[in-house]
Amino acid sequence: MHSKEYTLDVAGFPLTATFTDLADQAAGSVIISYRDTALLATAVMGKKDKDSDFFPLVVDFEERFYAAGKILGSQFIRREGRPSDEAILSGRVVDRTIRPLFDHRIRRDIQVVITMLALGDAEPDTLAVIGASLALTTSNIPWRGPVSGVHIGKIGEKFVINPSYADLSDAHFEMDLTACGKEAHITMIETASKEISNEIAGMALDMAMAEIEKIQAWQNEIIKSEGKEKTVLEFKKSPEGMEALFEEKIAGKFYDAIFAGPGKGPMHELIGEWLKEYEAKFPEENTHFALNYFEDKVNDLIHKEAIEKGKRPDGRALDEVRPLFAKAGGISKMLHGSGVFYRGGTHVFSALTLGAPGDAQKIESMETSGEKKFMHHYNFPGYSVGEMGRSGGINRRSIGHGALAEKSLIPVLPSKEIFPYTIRLVSESLASNGSTSMGSVCASSLAMMDGGVPISGHVAGIASGLMLESNDKYALLTDIQGPEDHHGDMDFKVAGTRKGITGIQMDIKLDGIPVKILKEALVKAEAARLHIISTMEKEIAAPRPDISPRAPKIISLKVKVDQIGLVIGTGGKTIKEMMAISGAQIDIEDDGTVYITGVGESAEIAKKLVTDLTKEFTPGEKAEGTVVKIVEFGAFVSIGGGTEGLVHVSEMAPFRVEKVSDYIKEGDKVPVVVKGVDDRGKISLSIKMANPDFFKKK
Repeated sequence: MHSKEYTLDVAGFPLTATFTDLADQAAGSVIISYRDTALLATAVMGKKDKDSDFFPLVVDFEERFYAAGKILGSQFIRREGRPSDEAILSGRVVDRTIRPLFDHRIRRDIQVVITMLALGDAEPDTLAVIGASLALTTSNIPWRGPVSGVHIGKIGEKFVINPSYADLSDAHFEMDLTACGKEAHITMIETASKEISNEIAGMALDMAMAEIEKIQAWQNEIIKSEGKEKTVLEFKKSPEGMEALFEEKIAGKFYDAIFAGPGKGPMHELIGEWLKEYEAKFPEENTHFALNYFEDKVNDLIHKEAIEKGKRPDGRALDEVRPLFAKAGGISKMLHGSGVFYRGGTHVFSALTLGAPGDAQKIESMETSGEKKFMHHYNFPGYSVGEMGRSGGINRRSIGHGALAEKSLIPVLPSKEIFPYTIRLVSESLASNGSTSMGSVCASSLAMMDGGVPISGHVAGIASGLMLESNDKYALLTDIQGPEDHHGDMDFKVAGTRKGITGIQMDIKLDGIPVKILKEALVKAEAARLHIISTMEKEIAAPRPDISPRAPKIISLKVKVDQIGLVIGTGGKTIKEMMAISGAQIDIEDDGTVYITGVGESAEIAKKLVTDLTKEFTPGEKAEGTVVKIVEFGAFVSIGGGTEGLVHVSEMAPFRVEKVSDYIKEGDKVPVVVKGVDDRGKISLSIKMANPDFFKKK
């Protein structure tokens, strides 16, 4: 087997790229490894152009359970199925990083596949980016790489390069920033953090850029040795005379249509007029030439006006947020909580559902296993943009937007000890005109406060844009929409509280953006975020004092660890019987914490069943018991919760009892006093101490 390795020290650990003939049918392939995590990255390009009007790039991230030493799946199917959310999100990180560096005139299929081979102590996302970069740059596929990625974590006051899984689970872990870039420019950002400041985020970006440059230099050396000659692709040219036709028929109406103010009408009408003129003159030509030319003209115009005059298509100032509306509740008393949030033409409705601890989602994936007690799901129906679409199902975009809002909300959630509920939020994008993901953050924050979830404060998000001519000549736009979203160079989403940032996501259409511009964007995003939070606080400033009466009630109590088996019973028989009797859900954890969830009186009934079952009696306690067995030397009496004790014949009455059955029979109710408990937990009872006159001498 042919094999050649290249190694670079990154934060004290070797980053290794291995080129072999294992996947030698692919245009480019590499095995990339770091801290025992290894993956195979491959890139392939089709042989012929497709008859389409879009760039056909596909990025797949393939999980393999063997990578983590696991055999997962259902009892009958022990192989990987549909991609997990984690795999989809990892694939999106790669896609969002590499896509801007392709010539989007390409019409050949290009597929990048990342296959996990081993999961060690390094997260695979940035390794996948580096692997994809090397697979592409050493192949014959035209691409403007390389590009590199790095994680920057913060534990307390310390920054950590490429934090391990142990670092990520540290109680003091405050930030996980994933940044990708090239040539001193950032190309992609994904961040989850616990209310960090703009300054901390900026410091992390500076640190990331320094590490990226080291990895870039290493990749460039590899490419010199392993790189192949690039395929030269020919692109179809637009029909001669198209530009002149545009100038004659459309150019005079163009500016007024683009800068007509809010609404879609004039611009969309002008597109229709342009296509009609084009098709009349060039009936044999593909209309995508006309559409692309129109889009290029829009792009040039809105860039020029924003950069040179500070002018936006809808007339707003560069840092102006569209009109806001916030509503907590008011949809239906059947809901546990709801929020409605408007930001201009973006309208989002979020619904809250509270469930038992046992309603948590069970997670069994390559990277993680356990329970997920907080979920945010996002839906984007076709009608939200005035189009028809398939109902039901989810796509990668929905998963990505839902995950972004979810991680942005996590830092304000109460602890399980304070609020043991499983929390599910669903955000419905009902009308979309710019950043429904950030609208989902706002609507979900309102819904949780409406539902009485004791979050520490409101979370809001905003999307900022960029019109760039050069690194010194540009315009930052707050709250992008419509053509700004479509034609802008950056989509920079920042979510957070009054205290700081909780989530960042950045996508671009350029080869990269300098860190100094991103730092400026953070400041503008903070001002917009605080403005939005003020509007939300006017509607509801703090969580409602009580949860909805429609939501279940949770009671928590503690039993001894050695009583867990008693509560559960053989094969779960006891706990199932208590749930059937009470109608409540009973969940018990390894430390003996019992959560009882029910509606109405069911939780209280279940609580009594558990406390009676696990009650430990002490000498001197009185109780009423039921005789369960007669023996020659006394009677065994049940005093509740499965606890039995012996009333010795001498403890039945203040006089001598010759025959126990003359005085008592099974099923009788008798008063007792706990006389003693021995070191093995056996209880001795006394009837005569409870009531010396209970029996009459025969």
